[in-house]
Amino acid sequence: MEERLYNFSAGPAVMPVSVLKKAQEELLCLPGVGASILEISHRSKPFDDIINSAESNIRQLLSVPENYKVLFLQGGALTQFAMIPMNIIGGRNESADYIVSGTWSKKAASEAKTQGKVNIIWDGKEGGFRRKPKAGEYTTSADAAYCYTALNETIEGVQWKELPNVDKPLVADASSEIFSRPIDVSKFGVLYACAQKNAGPAGVTVIIIREDWLERSPDTLPSMFSYKKLAAANSMLNTPPCFSIYMVKLVTDWLLNDIGGLEKMAAINEEKAALLYAAIDESNGFYTGHADKEYRSVMNVPFRLPTPELDKQFQDEAKEVGLMTLGGHRSVGGLRASIYNAMPREGVVKLRDFMLEFAKKNG
Repeated sequence: MEERLYNFSAGPAVMPVSVLKKAQEELLCLPGVGASILEISHRSKPFDDIINSAESNIRQLLSVPENYKVLFLQGGALTQFAMIPMNIIGGRNESADYIVSGTWSKKAASEAKTQGKVNIIWDGKEGGFRRKPKAGEYTTSADAAYCYTALNETIEGVQWKELPNVDKPLVADASSEIFSRPIDVSKFGVLYACAQKNAGPAGVTVIIIREDWLERSPDTLPSMFSYKKLAAANSMLNTPPCFSIYMVKLVTDWLLNDIGGLEKMAAINEEKAALLYAAIDESNGFYTGHADKEYRSVMNVPFRLPTPELDKQFQDEAKEVGLMTLGGHRSVGGLRASIYNAMPREGVVKLRDFMLEFAKKNG
């Protein structure tokens, strides 16, 4: 296949074409280095420049306060589900509060229970994970060190529009919305994101952690599971995922230089999402969205047709016109369009137009 399709995968996901071209151009030989990013030492000055630039970009995009460390770790979000309680409440007479609003926060709470006391202060399961909690529906625990949430539930397409108002530091999984809009990092003890949805390729997870929390890491932890030791080694306790970090650097360059920052990115994303939600809402019930309107994700748009057979027909015919990876998560089925930062407006318009035509022919 010589032509790129519009890829609506939830992750690994679409990346900016200009970033891919830049990586292609430099893959054989980094300018001034004489070797590929895939070959150079992580202890070399060229890689120091890359990882430092990636960190600087992240700090600029998110206005990261000076008293926070930025780490580039391995293991994805699943590792963070356990590492966070392991480091923050491990060995202490404290608990952690969890807001369970979808599949991934539910999984995070389950993993956290292997490391300490967990309080589920709100659970959206009975409502089918269609929304986030309203103010007054949850109360933090007196002995809780933090309150955990997933900012955007990738599978259910449910997103916080405003951060939860709690009297504890927030800990959040931002994997599927990182860099999609401005966010107040100062409200978090830990903010993290695996890269493969909105920040780069699979292989690296960005951790933003308040420096005083590094001292919470028990000395008994193995080195590779200790935030304190990983931070002291500047993310290079072992060989880091060099290529993935390089790609995060290129993606954040694109956000700063081509897009113009996160406020502009947020406006683009809101407009793209509105196109698809309008197609759903104006279909007279042919398309049914999953999330309650007040909590609809700007990044992931899950929806269904009247029958599973039509769901499959939709995917098959969509692929024929260059729209790929529109199946819902294997755990819930249906359809899902992930429209991350790098999904061009043209791709969303093409999907919207296909939806309108498909409903007209099959409704």
